[in-house]
Amino acid sequence: MGLLGQAWNGLTDLVLPGTCAGCGAGVPGSLCPNCVAVLDGLRPHPVRPTPAPAGLPSCVALGAYDGVLREVLLAYKERGRHVLARSLGDWLATAIAAGVRQAGYPQETPVLLVPVPDTVAAARERYGDHMRRLARRAVVRLNSTGWPAGLAAPVVTRPRADSVTLDAQNRVVEAARAFVPRPRELARMAAAVHRGAVVIPVDDILTTGGTLAALAARLRAGGLPVPAAVVLAATRRRSGPRPTAE
Repeated sequence: MGLLGQAWNGLTDLVLPGTCAGCGAGVPGSLCPNCVAVLDGLRPHPVRPTPAPAGLPSCVALGAYDGVLREVLLAYKERGRHVLARSLGDWLATAIAAGVRQAGYPQETPVLLVPVPDTVAAARERYGDHMRRLARRAVVRLNSTGWPAGLAAPVVTRPRADSVTLDAQNRVVEAARAFVPRPRELARMAAAVHRGAVVIPVDDILTTGGTLAALAARLRAGGLPVPAAVVLAATRRRSGPRPTAE
């Protein structure tokens, strides 16, 4: 989709009746009340791919990659509906707060979010880095609730093969090759960690875990502990079962 088409999609989402990104119903905006209620009702929970790659930190997901959440993520990531970043970023903030608590840190421990970076080509195709946009909104949301949060970019991404074509082992290898550390940013983050901040990588979808494992390895090599990672969605066929409510 070209830049003009993406800009038009965003404008029509804001000012003209359109379709709900979750269910396709006609609505004056991006999401109908029913789909908002579904997503508001999701409860962040631990997930783990099977098998999990070495070095993958504990992971928390907002929900499973199906139904309304899947459709909304596809609309945002692949169909140019960037206006969804506000809502998705707010839901990501909810999952981040849960992930920090489940990692054993006190509520409102300062967090440094590290979104998995797009390649230059992918960012160009999507009119911007889609995860950085979500993480930026999550930072705003967390700060508005009194939870100190910041954004970090300790690695850049070289061009790499499409992960859809790779198995779990090769995803780890390809991601490790692609992530290039930025020493100054790593040093800045290390100073923040020394002052009590916790580093949380964030991504949209957890499938094999290879990308997050490789990113965590780069961060650890730079002297940064990575106690947890947070995603919006996890594929059901690879992630562990959701705990039942007690």
